[in-house]
Amino acid sequence: MRNVYEEYRAKLRTPEQAVQVVKSGDWVDYTTNNGFPVLLDAALAKRRDELTDVKIRGNLCFGPVMVAECDPTREHFFYNSWHFSSYERSLCDRGLCNYIPMIFRNVVPYYRHFLTVNVAMMCVTSMDKHGYFNLSCATGVAKGILDKADIVIVEVNEHLPRILGGFDECIHISEVDYVVEGTHPPLPEFPIEPPTPEDIAISDHILPYIVDGATIQIGIGGMPNVVGKRIAESDLRDLGMHTELCGDAYYELYKAGKLTNKRKTSQPGKGVTGMVFGSRSLYDWVDQNPGIAIEPLEYINAVETIALQENMVSINNCIAVDLYGQISAESAGFRQISGTGGQLDFLTGAAMSKGGKSFICLHSTYTDKKGTVNSNIKPYLTHDIVTSPRSQGHFIVTEYGAVNLAGRSTWERAQMLVSIAHPDFRDSLIAAGEEQKIWRRSNKR
Repeated sequence: MRNVYEEYRAKLRTPEQAVQVVKSGDWVDYTTNNGFPVLLDAALAKRRDELTDVKIRGNLCFGPVMVAECDPTREHFFYNSWHFSSYERSLCDRGLCNYIPMIFRNVVPYYRHFLTVNVAMMCVTSMDKHGYFNLSCATGVAKGILDKADIVIVEVNEHLPRILGGFDECIHISEVDYVVEGTHPPLPEFPIEPPTPEDIAISDHILPYIVDGATIQIGIGGMPNVVGKRIAESDLRDLGMHTELCGDAYYELYKAGKLTNKRKTSQPGKGVTGMVFGSRSLYDWVDQNPGIAIEPLEYINAVETIALQENMVSINNCIAVDLYGQISAESAGFRQISGTGGQLDFLTGAAMSKGGKSFICLHSTYTDKKGTVNSNIKPYLTHDIVTSPRSQGHFIVTEYGAVNLAGRSTWERAQMLVSIAHPDFRDSLIAAGEEQKIWRRSNKR
């Protein structure tokens, strides 16, 4: 009988010893969010002058990423991200990070079919008596990346919650090449920010469309979390969770007695997620909780999986929408802000669900660095990246209302979107619509 503890001890290395396997020209992967290998990253950064052209992939890493910080010329380490955290956005602004376009359900298939991983390293929980490490908050993409890697290094993080799963939430010691231990800082926390009046108005426009027993997906970002908290304060009952990211909004729903998962039509009784990050209370809630199942995003975000849930409600945010209904949720001009993530996955899946609805939320205006107020509803997107095409857009919501673009012609869309734009910009948007020949003279002003 295999002694997993002997195997563990045989594979135990210091961070400095483990990163010796990285060679110039290698592709190294850090997986995502709380799976970020803090000790290994710092040890690899110390090898900067020995290495050239080491390419690293990450995803929603909260930083600091030492391999990026230590090499401003990027001759030694070249960091890339599938989806920017605010920290990775700051790296990009400094020329130290490149974005990798994707949709979440396809990330692991990209690795499986097209990409090279020479070394994968990530944080995991401690090993259990059966020889398994739990992939914890990073489960959504982690196992597929580790499976593709030539060499796997796991870093045991004493703060990670052990999250129960349906499949691919663990890796066995026999699949690991090296194990690293050490002391880690507490997990980063992301509590829900206080809502603005606009956030509250947007939430109030969405709530009437949600029915008892609905299954909720809440996207990445402050606005969806605020909407989730408002749902927790509503009279809705027996809600379910099927989401790529479990944040504090779901914990608020649970505390309020709204999240029971018992009326889900797929995986009833289980709140399903692929990633977790938020407050310490959230981490404690998901730890060994039989009511939570963490699973790969390749499955969770598959449109056919999402569509299995009746009354599926998808709530995501964006940066800008144009009069055609094109949605930009990831860039401001050429500046990459976040990423496509799972927005397109859930827009499509919720539309396929019986009784399903998808909502894209945005404030009607923003104020730039010069203090000028600008409209987030634009005549057309120019340099902004289109995250979701106009053919996929359904409900668009601002503080001025909610409109459903599904099946609507260009002139109907223009009229609807003008109606939820800030009043100060409606006349200029109408003039642009007339010039673009998408404004019907009988449209309401």
